Amino acid sequence: MAKDRTAALASLPARGESPAGLPVPPNSMPLRFAGTWRKRWRYVGAYGERVMLCAANVRIGPLGQTFWALLDRESGEILENTHQLLPAERGEVWTERGGGFDPWEMGQGGKGIRTRIESKGTTARLRFRDPGEWVETVCPAGEGGYVWTRKRPSTIELHMVLADGRVIDDELRGIEDESAGYHPRHTSWRWSAGVGTAADGRGVAWNLVDGVNDPEEGSERAIWVDGEEPREPGPVDFQELDAVTFAGGSRLDFSAEAERSADENKILVKSKYRQPFGTFSGSLDGIELAEGTGVMESHDATW
Repeated sequence: MAKDRTAALASLPARGESPAGLPVPPNSMPLRFAGTWRKRWRYVGAYGERVMLCAANVRIGPLGQTFWALLDRESGEILENTHQLLPAERGEVWTERGGGFDPWEMGQGGKGIRTRIESKGTTARLRFRDPGEWVETVCPAGEGGYVWTRKRPSTIELHMVLADGRVIDDELRGIEDESAGYHPRHTSWRWSAGVGTAADGRGVAWNLVDGVNDPEEGSERAIWVDGEEPREPGPVDFQELDAVTFAGGSRLDFSAEAERSADENKILVKSKYRQPFGTFSGSLDGIELAEGTGVMESHDATW
C-alpha cells in the first residue's frame, strides 16, 4: 500500500482522473497525512445583477467553520456571519440531497442537491441546475502531501429570507468548489472565480489561481465556454487584486464593489484574507468579455 501511494504521489499532477493509490472523495481520507491536518471544504459563489452570495462549510482536522455573505449590489451592504465548528457539528451552512436531510458527501454524483443556510434568523436554499462539466484535479502539495479539488459552473436558484423579513428570490450563475487534501502548514494564494458573457454572446465562467494547485499543466485553472469542453489556461499572474494577466498577453481587469476581509488568530489556525466582490472586463485568455461578475481573493493561512 505504501509503495502504491508513493508511486501515485510521483505521478502527480493528475487532471480528469485521480491516480490509483491515493484516497480522494467520495472515499474517506486520513485526518492527518504528510505531517499536516486534512483540510476540506465545499464553497459556493453565486453572482447576479441584484445580489452576490458566497457560502461554505470548511473543516480543518477535527474543527472548522461555516460562513456566508450576501452583497446587496444596489446599497453596497454586505450581510455575513461566520460560525466556528466543534467536531461533528453541522454548522450554519450545509449541503443535502433529496427531500429530507440527506448529507451530501464531496465527490459524489447525482441530481437534486441543494445548499442550505440557517443563521441567526436568516435562512436560504440554493438549488443547482444546468451544471457545467466538473474539472477535477489532484496536485502535489508541500512535502509529500496532495490536494484533490473539483470545480464547475452552475445555474443557482436562490430563495433567501433575511432576519429583517426581506425575501430574495433570484436566479444566479455561479461556481461550485469542492476541495480536500493536505496543504502545507503555511499556504498563501491568490484566486479568482466568476461568470460572464463573451463579446460573441456565449456564456463563460472561470477559476484562476496562483499559489495552490497551480503547476504549469494539470492545475485547477479552468475556463468554461458554452458549447466547448472546459480548458486549462497556462499559469497566471495576479496584479494585486486589480487584474489577472495571462501568458499570451491577455488581461482580465477587476473593479471591486464591496469587500469581505479578516485577520484572525485562533492560535492553531491563523487566517488573513481579502475577498472583494465586483465586476470584470477585458480579456479572459483571449476571450473578450462583454460583462463579468465574481470575486478576487488574497489569502494567507497558517493551518
